[in-house]
Amino acid sequence: MIKEQNLILTGHQVQQIIRRIAFEIYEDNFEEKHLIIVGVHDKGYQIADMLVSQLSDIAPEITTKLVKLHINKENPVASEVTLDVPSKELKGKSIVLVDDVLNSGKTMAYGFKAILDVEVKKLQMAVLVNRSHKRFPVLANYMGYELSTTIDEHVEVVLEEGKGVFLY
Repeated sequence: MIKEQNLILTGHQVQQIIRRIAFEIYEDNFEEKHLIIVGVHDKGYQIADMLVSQLSDIAPEITTKLVKLHINKENPVASEVTLDVPSKELKGKSIVLVDDVLNSGKTMAYGFKAILDVEVKKLQMAVLVNRSHKRFPVLANYMGYELSTTIDEHVEVVLEEGKGVFLY
């Protein structure tokens, strides 16, 4: 049986939300000289890339660095959580950890492992969609869209052709 998809956010709305989140990040970090945006592979990294682009337009005086976080989302304890840069590059920096959907908080909680190997100045989180099914004490600083769903429903973020957020 094929489940029907419901469009929650259009591609244009996704772009608007990403721009708004970028402004919020800037408002909270306007005094920073450097800002590291860490995107959870795969879609979180794509959103992080879009945020870096927006931040470069909004605040060219802040140097932003895009970093990819690799994690096994289904079973985060099965393999190491890693960054595509040495963790020492995070020392003393303000960091925003980005993912597409915040569901139970598990991915973000385990994602902290790679970041907290060094002393950072500040750690914040941004998500495009927050489903609020918390099993871990994780709350995003920046949320694009709050969506009440049942545990059986699935949220899919599409960032390529046919861009949007879908519920099925």
